[in-house]
Amino acid sequence: MVFPPLIKDSKMEASMKNICLLGFVVALVIAGFGEVNGAGECGRANPDMEAFKLAPCASAAQDENASVSSSCCAQVKKLGQNPKCLCAVMLSNTAKSSGIKPEIAMTIPKRCNIADRPVGYQCGVV
Repeated sequence: MVFPPLIKDSKMEASMKNICLLGFVVALVIAGFGEVNGAGECGRANPDMEAFKLAPCASAAQDENASVSSSCCAQVKKLGQNPKCLCAVMLSNTAKSSGIKPEIAMTIPKRCNIADRPVGYQCGVV
C-alpha cells in the first residue's frame, strides 16, 4: 500500500504555534498569581526579609530597659511609615525565631522619640 506524501498545511502549523504560545502565556500568568506582587503589608517586600533590617534592634526588642541604637531608630522610623508593615515585620517568623518580643518591640518607636509614630496602633488580633 502506498501512502500519499504528507503536505504541511502552513495555516495549521501557524495555529498550533499560536496555541502553544497561548498555553505558555497562560501558564506564566497562573504561576505569577502564586507570588506576592505588592499585595502584602509591606508591598513587594517580604516581612521576614524586612525583619533582617531590624538586626540593630535585637536587644532593644527583647528588653524594654535596653538602650536603642540610632541605627535601630532609623530602621524603625523607615518601617514605621507603614504601621501594617511594621507589625508584619515584628510578628514575622524571622523576628519570633530571633527572640524578639512583639510587645516590647512595639515600644521602640516611642523609645526612639519618633514624633510621627502611630500612637495607639495595635498589631495582631485585638
